[in-house]
Amino acid sequence: MDFEKIKKFLTDYDGPQMNIMEVCGSHTAAIAKNGIPGILSKNIRLLSGPGCPVCVTPTSYIDKLLELAGDLQNCIVTFGDLLRVPGSEKSLQEIRGEGAHVEMVYSPLDLLTLAGKNPDTNYIFAAVGFETTTPVYALLMEQLAEKKMKNVKLLTALKTMPEAITYLCEGGAQIDGFLAPGHVSVVTGSRIFEPIAKKYGIPFGVSGFGGEELLVALCGIVKAYKQGKVMNFYPSVVTETGNEKAQALISKYFEPCDATWRGMGKIPGSGRVLRKEYEYFDAGSRGLDDDKKKNAACHCDEVLMGKIRPTQCPLYGKVCTPMTPQGACMVSTEGSCFSYFANKRNDK
Repeated sequence: MDFEKIKKFLTDYDGPQMNIMEVCGSHTAAIAKNGIPGILSKNIRLLSGPGCPVCVTPTSYIDKLLELAGDLQNCIVTFGDLLRVPGSEKSLQEIRGEGAHVEMVYSPLDLLTLAGKNPDTNYIFAAVGFETTTPVYALLMEQLAEKKMKNVKLLTALKTMPEAITYLCEGGAQIDGFLAPGHVSVVTGSRIFEPIAKKYGIPFGVSGFGGEELLVALCGIVKAYKQGKVMNFYPSVVTETGNEKAQALISKYFEPCDATWRGMGKIPGSGRVLRKEYEYFDAGSRGLDDDKKKNAACHCDEVLMGKIRPTQCPLYGKVCTPMTPQGACMVSTEGSCFSYFANKRNDK
């Protein structure tokens, strides 16, 4: 494959303007780190999408964690990014500094060791993520059910990508192509995007995360303008049907539900919650719908829907930086605002 020709095509492209959304937060970061915006024609415009799990988690979920942390018999367990996401008033990091019991782990399975050593403490895991991480939570549930552990619960904010993409298309978003999420597609398979592509006549390109992989996928999407098809440019790990074993494990413990996305409200069928028979392990995940902002001037919602670039938010780079985030998009390394700021990205 001649990457120089691909690069030249993307630089010299003078066809209809194409707005291409990179759905995945990891793609947003990789695009910035590889300097891809700087080589694209002015007629190819990249938009960030709702593909950062921490970013799309609503404020009500953070507030629920803060409420649970108020009981000193509880210990909130989470990944690092979620610690700094603002709730309507505070963050987990702030209340940890005030004495709340909050632990950071690198794997949900670390929770088994913590809970086993401290049977008198109630551990609540902040289970946030897309199809990529849901299998790990299903593995955790397998262990919890087998060991009959009674001091562990999950507060879930699990979401599924096709419904969110459909929401954007139904809402009239000006998107001419999607750079489909590679990690999600490993689990779901590329075929899951075909109904959306065909219905709206929009090309999808499943891509890896290297610079050359991204260029190949972008080239394919541009050439497939107005064609409702899904192209798999990541065949080394993505198949049409995905990881069926992981899908079965997810279905064993989780069922579809309506879910609230930051800035987009409640999207039917776009979430996963513990099945009724495992509801004992749920810490109150259903009905967390409020999305009240800590800072009303934050425009994370519009960034996540591709309506504006991070640099167009009035708070960006001023009161909102990675050290003083006013919204979730500036917290996570997969967040659009963080990625733009860290890489000094300023697309025209």
